[in-house]
Amino acid sequence: MSRIRGKDTLPEILVRKRLFSCGWRFRVCDKRFKGKPDIVIPKAKTIIDIRGCFWHRHGCKDSTMPKSNIAFWMEKWSKNVKRDHRNEAAWREAGWNLIIVWQCALEGAKTERTLERICANVESWAAECEAGRIRRIPHRMEVPRTVK
Repeated sequence: MSRIRGKDTLPEILVRKRLFSCGWRFRVCDKRFKGKPDIVIPKAKTIIDIRGCFWHRHGCKDSTMPKSNIAFWMEKWSKNVKRDHRNEAAWREAGWNLIIVWQCALEGAKTERTLERICANVESWAAECEAGRIRRIPHRMEVPRTVK
């Protein structure tokens, strides 16, 4: 488990490269926010959280169940999911738009469509911010939607 990265994972790098090529500048693992979100785009007031399907229990084919030490894994996953909910609530309460990208959305043929959707949403949310339209409830997008 020591070789599993906490940041600069392949899905994160894919999203960051696309955002940068679309002209967006962002912060990575910004310590000023609870939970140090993966990507923060201040101009669009957007946080992008990239989650591994196995670690954060997406419910797709990638979130498999190990055959040994099941009690440990159940406790670990439970804590991960609770932490995700706490962080998400804090970000949204502070007025930040949120994009949750699951690892399975960045695999195979879905990759390009997912990256296009992310950039399109960031564009439209930035336009809202520039126009001065403040939403009472921030935007939230999840790619793909939860399978469960």
